[in-house]
Amino acid sequence: MEQRRLGRSGLRVSELCLGTLTFTRENEEEAHRVLDAFAEAGGTFVDTADVYGNGVAEEVLGRWLKGRRRDGLVIATKVCGRTGPAPNDAGLSRKHVLQAVDASLRRLGTDYIDLYQTHLWDPATPLTETLSTLDTLVRSGKVRYLGAGNLAPAQLQKSLDLADQHGWERYVCLQPLYNLLHRELEWDLLPTSRAEGLGVVPWSPLDGGRLSGRHHHGQADDAAADPRVTAPDRQVLDAVLAVAAAAGRTPAQVALRWLLGRPGVTAPAIGVRHTGQLADNLGALGWELTAGQRRRLDEASARPLPHPYDLLHRSPPIP
Repeated sequence: MEQRRLGRSGLRVSELCLGTLTFTRENEEEAHRVLDAFAEAGGTFVDTADVYGNGVAEEVLGRWLKGRRRDGLVIATKVCGRTGPAPNDAGLSRKHVLQAVDASLRRLGTDYIDLYQTHLWDPATPLTETLSTLDTLVRSGKVRYLGAGNLAPAQLQKSLDLADQHGWERYVCLQPLYNLLHRELEWDLLPTSRAEGLGVVPWSPLDGGRLSGRHHHGQADDAAADPRVTAPDRQVLDAVLAVAAAAGRTPAQVALRWLLGRPGVTAPAIGVRHTGQLADNLGALGWELTAGQRRRLDEASARPLPHPYDLLHRSPPIP
């Protein structure tokens, strides 16, 4: 598996990231088999969160880490969601972040986290409080790098600017929703991330399985049976199925291959429930879509741009 730099940082991660939300739904033995197979394929990047099963996913991952070469892996987790009933058991306050990172370290059974990410935006906490606290975690050695997820463009830019202004550690990556059915981040978030040197680790690259072909088999009746499939979605799914047939690949492999080739994308975070699904996802590696296949997917998944992006994308450069 190819190893890529995470943005402009010096950290290298595998081109696929293994998400662990599914570890809360399957038995631990199967989760460990998935982790074994991912590592054997060259995977080094594993992503979890303290709210996945209220810590269960971190515990499952932690037990797998025992006895393994920790330095060969990049372990990421997240903070912000509610982890208990107390008033300060959620958010990005100094109190919650400091107690949350220690709890994650205990569950993971490690003394440092490679990538610590803010899961959501916390409107109730001053951004300076959050960013200064995250900076202390890096300086203390508990955390190596910082990342963010699910931010609006202005929120991301403000976070980066404040960190630069105060000399704090800044985010090195963004974890947003991005796939063939959701390309909105291309309007602003992706250009901002590229300009600021952030890696991009898309979550739900198969959109909860819709791009794997299991909800749509090229038949109108099948697509109509799923209330989530709109007419524009069906156009995308039809294109994925057609390209998959022409390329001799599965729909999931085509959708992942398209995302792996997008400018600025570092490592899609895949979620699999068993080793069979992992093997299918790994089949997205080591080959390329043709220019015609990529163009067909681009055109099928394109959406009309809202204002002001429609105007900005049409406007010629000012001389």
